[in-house]
Amino acid sequence: QVPIYYAHRATGRPTNEQNKYTSRYLDVLSTPLYPFGHGLSYTTFTTSAPRLSAPTITPNDTLGIEVDVANSGSRAGDAVVQVYVRDDVGSVTRPVRELRGFRRVALAAGERRTLRFQLDVRDLAFTDATMRYVAEPGRFTVFAGLSVADSSASARFELQTRDNRPWGVVRGCPVVR
Repeated sequence: QVPIYYAHRATGRPTNEQNKYTSRYLDVLSTPLYPFGHGLSYTTFTTSAPRLSAPTITPNDTLGIEVDVANSGSRAGDAVVQVYVRDDVGSVTRPVRELRGFRRVALAAGERRTLRFQLDVRDLAFTDATMRYVAEPGRFTVFAGLSVADSSASARFELQTRDNRPWGVVRGCPVVR
């Protein structure tokens, strides 16, 4: 199981423990014992699906994300809410999930709070096949949860660029390519 990295690339052969012709180990599970972001507490927490400020953004926009977290246990405790992003279709293989924000919050028993995160074009950019740092137009998925394995609640948005071309990002300042 080494190396294990939460932002791994998709293999093209999804894990299916019942099928011997998929990506898996013969004697152990394919998943790590403690997934990225895993933590223990004396209480339990629940998170909502992320709510997005807009279904579509441009490179000049900032996407707002809201996630509700609740302490569903009988004791006070701290939770670390994590937000991940996936580029659903890219010109090069992209990670299945990339951490783009996290926030630690202390909650009393039964307390609920709404956390706010923001994404901009720099959070969606990557180095393409020609070694340019770009953000490509297309569909993205936002996940929220208490670990990478817990972040199954999701929402989708689209990045739209002028003429449907990649948006170059140089030293954090967007420039059209």
